Amino acid sequence: MKVRIKFTKEGPIKFVGHLDTMRYFQKAIRRAGLPVAFSGGYSPHMIMSFAAPLGVGVESLGEYFDLELTKTIPTSQIRDLLDAQMTEGVHVLSARKVEDGKAGKAMSLVAAADYYVVFREGKEPKCVWRERIQEFLAQPEILITKETKKGTKEVDIRPCIYQMEQQEQGIFMKLASASSNYTKPEAVMNSFCSWLKEEMSEFPWMVKRLEVYADLGSEDNHRFVTLEALGEEIE
Repeated sequence: MKVRIKFTKEGPIKFVGHLDTMRYFQKAIRRAGLPVAFSGGYSPHMIMSFAAPLGVGVESLGEYFDLELTKTIPTSQIRDLLDAQMTEGVHVLSARKVEDGKAGKAMSLVAAADYYVVFREGKEPKCVWRERIQEFLAQPEILITKETKKGTKEVDIRPCIYQMEQQEQGIFMKLASASSNYTKPEAVMNSFCSWLKEEMSEFPWMVKRLEVYADLGSEDNHRFVTLEALGEEIE
């Protein structure tokens, strides 16, 4: 049985890196007594894969990993057993059975993600920035400098910003997140503030990832579906 686990990561644990988060869940899975499947060979390891690594210092309401079990268990039981092992700031929201042919691997499915960015108190741009978001998006291209193995190069991230708008006191963004066009919200915000001709102080905003999506449409007609929706609950 292959299951997709959705969980939150909030509070101080946001400063725990991706590899340590993986180790944390491996220990939690053992404590929960789940019949996890292991790889073969001289160094067997749990068969699990995370959808999209989360940057250190970024909170999330929608993180995912896939896990293989040696027998079928009700998904609600998997969720409850695992959630009982969680520490403060981590909460298991759901477990869904997924099929390889239908849902694929979580990491290879990732196409987009939602983020919410809020300026820290006293660190907002001094100009009237809320009314200028759509003007920023109206640019034919938004160039940033990216580091690559071969050096630096300019990249147009405008096609990777699917949505950007003011929501309450912050900014909501839906950004491309596939391995080929992964776009960080920090890169968008840096570009936006530079375009506003604002010189920002250090660590001016807080970022929270809200959800991760697969794209069941085409390049010209996206149809984003949450990774959770690709699975099903079973009793």
